Amino acid sequence: MLDHTLRGYKDRLLRPLVVPLDRVSPNVVTLLAMVVGLAAAVMAARQMVALGLVLWLASRILDGLDGLLARVHEQQTDFGGYLDIVADFAVYAAVPIGLFLGRATAGLGVSLALLLGSFYVNAASWMYLSAILEKRSAGASARGELTTVTMPAGLVGGTETILFYAAFLIWPGALPWLFLAMAGLVLLGVIQRLWWAQRHLLETPVHLARWPVREIVVQDKANGAVVDREIAVFDAWGGWSGDEKDVVEKDEDVDSIVADFLGGWQL
Repeated sequence: MLDHTLRGYKDRLLRPLVVPLDRVSPNVVTLLAMVVGLAAAVMAARQMVALGLVLWLASRILDGLDGLLARVHEQQTDFGGYLDIVADFAVYAAVPIGLFLGRATAGLGVSLALLLGSFYVNAASWMYLSAILEKRSAGASARGELTTVTMPAGLVGGTETILFYAAFLIWPGALPWLFLAMAGLVLLGVIQRLWWAQRHLLETPVHLARWPVREIVVQDKANGAVVDREIAVFDAWGGWSGDEKDVVEKDEDVDSIVADFLGGWQL
C-alpha cells in the first residue's frame, strides 16, 4: 500500500550506493539478499531474534538495491525480475517458519498456517491479475511502473511486510496475534482486488476493443491528398481502423489518446 508512495524516497536514498557498482550484477545482489534473509530465518529459529532482526533489515536493503542497480546501469532483464520475486517469496516464507520452529506451540502453528495460507491466496490473486493486465496492454509499461510486470496493490505490500516482520522479531511473544493480524490484512487485500476485478474484467478485453476518437483526416498514402474526414477508431494494440490509409489526428496526438485510455485501468 505504501510502496508506490515511498519508492521515490527509497531510490534517492539508495542511489549513491549503487552508482559505483557498475560491475556488479543485480542478480548477485538478489541472491545475496535471499541468503541474508534465510540467515535471518535461521537466527529466528535459534531464538536469536536481535541478530535475526538485523539480518532481516539488511536483506530488505539489499532487495531494494538490486532493481535500482539494474536501472541505473541499464542491466534490466526479465530474468532478473523473475529471480527477484522468487527470492522474495522464499524469504517471506522462511522467516515466519523460523520463528515458529524457535517456539513451536499448537496455537502458533495454527496462526502460521493461516498466515502462509493467506500468502498463497494473495500470490494467486495478484499474479494472475497481473498477467491479465499485461495481456490487455495495461501492465507495467503502460502504467509507467518500474517493475518487470505490474503488481496490483493490496493492503499489505513490501513496506508493510518489512514492518510486520520486524514486529515479529521484536515481539516474539505476540506472534500468534501478529500472524493473525497480517493474515487478515493480506486477505482483505485479496478481497479488494477481487472487487476491482469484478468491476473491470467483465468488460470487453482491451485487445479486442475498439474505441472512438475525435474527428480525423484520412490521407491517401500515394499522394497525401485528403480523402475523407470522419470519426475513426483507435485499436488498443496500436493501429488504426481502415485499409491502406495513413490516419492523421486532427485534435490530439496518439500518445495522449493511449494515456487517456490506459488511465482507466489504474488500480
